[in-house]
Amino acid sequence: MTVEDKPFRILTLDGGGAKGFYTLGVLHELEAMLGKPLHQAFDLIFGTSTGAIIGTLLAVGTPVTEIHKLYRRHVPDVMRPKEKERRSAALKKLGDEIFKDQKFDAVKTGLGVVATKWVMETPIIFKSDPKQAHGRGATFVQGFGCTLSDAVQASCSAYPFFSRRQLKIDGDELLLLDGGFCANNPTLYAIADAVRAYKLPHDRIKVLNVGVGDYPVPRLKRFTKAWFISWADEAELIQKTFNINAQSMEQLRCILFPDIETIRISEAFTEPSMETDLLEYNLAKLDLIHTRGRDSFGKMEAAIRKLLG
Repeated sequence: MTVEDKPFRILTLDGGGAKGFYTLGVLHELEAMLGKPLHQAFDLIFGTSTGAIIGTLLAVGTPVTEIHKLYRRHVPDVMRPKEKERRSAALKKLGDEIFKDQKFDAVKTGLGVVATKWVMETPIIFKSDPKQAHGRGATFVQGFGCTLSDAVQASCSAYPFFSRRQLKIDGDELLLLDGGFCANNPTLYAIADAVRAYKLPHDRIKVLNVGVGDYPVPRLKRFTKAWFISWADEAELIQKTFNINAQSMEQLRCILFPDIETIRISEAFTEPSMETDLLEYNLAKLDLIHTRGRDSFGKMEAAIRKLLG
């Protein structure tokens, strides 16, 4: 097989906070099936929010089992605090601990981290490869010169549950927030890189998109204070916004690129026992979500094996 015929494999990971445990369940089985680290199996990895954390760790060569251990150790500490300032501080501590001062030159495969510009109301994508540039190629800087930790924190800043993230990019101070506001499912952005930037023919592109699952919204129990009801409504609104965004991006992908082979894994669960949200911190529930991800992979293993060859 010549370089021109070799499949270009893309892995895209949705946002969804603590529900990233589902993503890790899918990826656990995927890495076992392939028998090698995922950065060696995919030419391009795109992630939003929790998908940005997982995708970036994969891109620097971290095994899925190690990422799962990090999530079990840190996610409850990030999600448990009631104030967004404390959650953001815990997220920063996590990002700085696992990525340290690494920048985008540390990644071992193509990477895209999706965030949103607050004032300009447009997406911003931190990229690792100059070939991913759609324009302004002469001034391209990997990850806009930011650290992996800074980029991931920006992608995870699900305001108002987390504080917005101020970063200096190309000499300008920009206020950034969660990539879920523009592309909670980043697949279209990744395909755009493959088709427009890398200029690949559609028949070479193979895409595996992993979501976080769809779950019943937790019911209000024993709470009647107006402030809590307001907060719960707000939490449901943000979660609905991200879910609708992810589904809309998937529908657009089907319309715009029906000929690009793509598999999406993101199962819906309706049982009351699966009630959860992006701020889940109960490890028993998170372990259950992880198991569901592994089960979802099993249902689609044959199709995934065929897709990835």
